[in-house]
Amino acid sequence: MKILGLLRHAKSDWGQSDKRDFDRGLNARGCKGARLIGEHIREHGVKWEHLLASPAERVRTTLAEAAIGPEPRWDQRLYLASTDMIMDVLRECGDEADAILLSGHNPGLGDMVLELVSPKEENALFDEAKVKFPTATFAVFELDIDDWSDLRTECGKLVHFARPRDLDPELGPEY
Repeated sequence: MKILGLLRHAKSDWGQSDKRDFDRGLNARGCKGARLIGEHIREHGVKWEHLLASPAERVRTTLAEAAIGPEPRWDQRLYLASTDMIMDVLRECGDEADAILLSGHNPGLGDMVLELVSPKEENALFDEAKVKFPTATFAVFELDIDDWSDLRTECGKLVHFARPRDLDPELGPEY
């Protein structure tokens, strides 16, 4: 069995319209959400052996604020990656780690929930995650594989799902 964690970057700063999408950072709400979800991830109990991440500034800042370790392995292919690309990057890990945390963007990360969870493994967490995978969301999957090269659709079960608003109601949706 392998453990996969997914962490979407925190709330980006849309006020930085003078910057390329890749170069946008986080707003103040995003920094707060990143710190909060980082604390949650550290307390969750999984010892992440590898951290794979998009090199976009909003992911870099999310990981810096979250302070979850280990050192990220930046991979340009994870910038706005599809589920196919995310799975390809993970498959390259072979048997080098049992627990990998990957940080990136939607829609790829949110779509991974739909790709990984088989219908027989759908649960209340899946029901929440399939509706929306908001910024700074953290999800953990148990995967029925022995080697990352065996990663395939419907091989997992969603065992943990947390959003900043679950940890601090002030970080809920803004209306």
